[in-house]
Amino acid sequence: MKNLKWVAGVALAVGLAALPVLGQEAAKKEPPKPAPGPSEAVLEQWNDIGRKLIAIAEDLPEDKYDYKPNPDSRTFRAILLHVSGSMYYFTDSAQKQKPRYPDDPKPADLKINSKADLVAFVKQCVKDGADLIKAKGDKGLNESVNDGGPRLIRLGNLAYGLIEHSGEHYGNLVVYYRINGMVPPESRPKK
Repeated sequence: MKNLKWVAGVALAVGLAALPVLGQEAAKKEPPKPAPGPSEAVLEQWNDIGRKLIAIAEDLPEDKYDYKPNPDSRTFRAILLHVSGSMYYFTDSAQKQKPRYPDDPKPADLKINSKADLVAFVKQCVKDGADLIKAKGDKGLNESVNDGGPRLIRLGNLAYGLIEHSGEHYGNLVVYYRINGMVPPESRPKK
C-alpha cells in the first residue's frame, strides 16, 4: 500500500511538471497574431462602431424612429442622422473639402423618407469612412489636416475623435432602447 501511494505521488508530480512544457508546445504551434498597424487599428475601431450603429438602425422598429425621451432631446432618427453625417466631417476633412453636412442634417435635405433610406445612409457613411482609411494607410493617417479648429490635427486623431463621438451617440441610442423596454442588439445573448 505504501508503495502504491509513493508511485501515485511520483506519477502525479511528473504529470504536473510536464504541464508547462505541454502548454509551451501548444503555444509554439499558434503564435499570437502581430499587432495591427496604425491604420488597421483605426479601421477596426471605425468598422466596429459602424457595425453597432448599422445593427441598431436596422433593428429598431420604424414606429420608434421619432421617439425622444423629452422635448429637448433628438429623436432616434435625428441621432442616427447626426452621428452618421458627422462621419463625413472626417472624410471631407481628409480630402481637404468643406464638411458636406451641417451638425444636424435634415431627412428632407438628404432625401431620406423611410427607415430603409436611413439604414442605407448609415451604411454608406460607415463605408465611405472605411474606404478612406484604407486608401490613406499608415502614412496618410499621419498627415495633418485643418478641421476648422485653431490648429492642424493628425488625420488619425481626427478619425479617433469621430469614432469616440459615434460611440457616445451609440450610448444615447442604447438608452432610448432601454426606455422603450427593448434590449439593443449588442446586449442580447449571442447564439
